[in-house]
Parts: sequence; structure tokens; C-alpha cells
Amino acid sequence: MPGIRRFGLPWDEGIDSVKTLRLTVDARHPEDARYREAIEQAAEILRAGGLVALPTETVYGLGANALDARAVGRIFAAKRRPAWDPVIVHIAGPVSGNAMLAGLVQELPERAAKLAAAFWPGPLTLLLPRAATVPAEVTAGRALVGIRMPAHPVAFELIRRAGVPVAAPSANLFSHTSPTTAEHVLQDLDGRIDAVLDAGPTEHGVESTVLDPTQNPMVIYRPGAVTAKQIEAVAGEVEVFRAPEREAGAPQESLPAPGVGIRHYAPKARVELIDAALEELPERFNALCRQYAGLKVGIMLPGELAGFQTEGAVDFRWGRWSHPEELARSLYAGLRELDGRGCDVILCPLPPGEGVGAAIRDRLLKAARPR
Repeated sequence: MPGIRRFGLPWDEGIDSVKTLRLTVDARHPEDARYREAIEQAAEILRAGGLVALPTETVYGLGANALDARAVGRIFAAKRRPAWDPVIVHIAGPVSGNAMLAGLVQELPERAAKLAAAFWPGPLTLLLPRAATVPAEVTAGRALVGIRMPAHPVAFELIRRAGVPVAAPSANLFSHTSPTTAEHVLQDLDGRIDAVLDAGPTEHGVESTVLDPTQNPMVIYRPGAVTAKQIEAVAGEVEVFRAPEREAGAPQESLPAPGVGIRHYAPKARVELIDAALEELPERFNALCRQYAGLKVGIMLPGELAGFQTEGAVDFRWGRWSHPEELARSLYAGLRELDGRGCDVILCPLPPGEGVGAAIRDRLLKAARPR
């Protein structure tokens, strides 16, 4: 296990370099002996206070025993994540009467119970009144803890076998592009964590929806694959959180929920957003390529424009504009690929904000924030 010498800045002095195990599993064959051995090895690491990157249906998460403050501290050290940014706790088991959930919260409001019944296991995080058993490090000292039950069978089985709730933000360095494959995890965290459980690419490609069902109306702090319309159909009125502008030089307060930081999900390259209709994009791409002459330009290219070319630019063949779930699934992979190809600037269209498009716009607006 990696040992924490001290928790604090500079981050790299807070962890020891370790050999990161890559445990490969095929989620289609849980009966396979190698699958069971990999899950048990990862579960043992979690029980012993170590760090395991695990696949979920959204992105890969960096997991630790949520009830072990020292283990949670290792997440922050490995990611270089500031203490004011809370993390989500993942649970497994039956939705109704869940023992892990009961040990993490003071109460389960009626609306939260309805939402859990409708969307768990799945990509919805509920902010609930935390019990004293939850370390303050998990919630950045806040009174609510974010909890979800992942639908990915590997994540679900790992948590079940570990027998502990698992705190798991995305398995990347803080503010970087989130990982949707084990290879992405290793690009950021190889040598900083104990293991990555490799089950292939994730399904949704953007993080879970984060909802506070204790407010009236309920508040979405981070849009995701579970949409506002779906939530309203189950539990009533909901509104989307708007972060207030922080004055320059003002101290950073703990965030009200995971995923509401001003700048997140960002590649090394500058992200230039284009808010335009599909048919207007070729002209906009050409104009911006001329503007950035002398720099290496990458383009997140919608599938409907597969024949488009601009001399000197490189493109990532994104999903179809008419299928936002495809755009979400390959968003982070595209940003990482263009970064890896040495782009200085990435031109990225903003899709319409309906459904999961709201989540894509949220991630891109944060990724494009100045450093």
C-alpha cells in the first residue's frame, strides 16, 4: 500500500510511488475465475485502505473506503485534489432497505426514496444528510453527502465484495479531462494508485447527475445522463444551480456538491467553443483555423460533417449531432486524443442543451474556462 507521509501541498510529497496493478476483467463473464480473482484482489486493496480505479457506467472513478478518513485522504493526494471539493460515495446492494445507505445518512427523505427506486442503480447522485460515520473529508465539511449506486456490474460487484461504501471521484488529476478507459486513468495516475480495474470503455461518458432532493424545488448541481425532465416526472419541480462568480483573491470555500468547480474536465490545449447550428459549423471552423494560423488546431467533428477538411487541422470523428448520447460517450476520449496529438487549440461545437446535451454543454463550458 502507498503510505501518506503528510497530507498537504506540494501534493507529490504526500504520496509514495507505487507499481499500479492493471487488473483486466470481462464484464460479460462474471463466472470466469480470472474475473472473480481480480474483483477479490481489488476488494482486498480497498479494505486495506488502498486506492483502486474502477469502471462505472459514467466514467472511471478513483475509489477508497469511504469510512476511512486516511484512505479518503489518499484520493486527494493522488489526484492533487483540493480539500474543498467533496467526493461521491458509491454503494451496492438492494435499493430498498440498503444497509450501506442506512449507515451513511441520518434520514432518507420521501422524494429521495422515490428517486432511488426509479434511477438506482444508475447515474444519479443524491445529496443526503450525512451521518457522523462519514468523515468530513468526504463532504468538505458539508452537512450533505453525495451518494449513488452504480449500474456498472464490475463496480457494483467490487463494492459488494469489499463490503464497504466507496468514495470515488473521477480517476484523473484534478481539473483534467475525465477518464473513460483504463488507459486514460494510467495516463494521469500510473504510479500514484494501487490498481486499476480495466473493464473497457464506459457507457455514458459523462459523470452522474448530482441532485439535492432536500431543497424545494430540488436543485441539480451537475447535469448528467439522468435529465431534469426525468427527475420532474418522478419527484416534482427541479431547477439547475447557477454558481455565483467568486471575487478575485477571495478564499475558496468548500463546494456545495461534487462537480460544481469553475474549471473542470479540461485538456492541456485551449478549448474554443462554437455555439452554432450544425450547418454553420464548417464556415466557423474555417474562420477559426485562419485565426489560429501558426498553431496546431484540433476539431471535435460531428459525424454528419465527416467529409469536412481544413488544411493543417486534425480532427476527431465525434458522434452524430442528432444523437447526443454518442457525443457524450466520446467527448472525453476526443479531447484526450487531440491533446495527445499535440494540439494547441481544440475547436469544439456546443450541442443543443436538451436532454444529455445539457451535461455536455456543462462540461465543455467548464473545460473552456481560462486557467
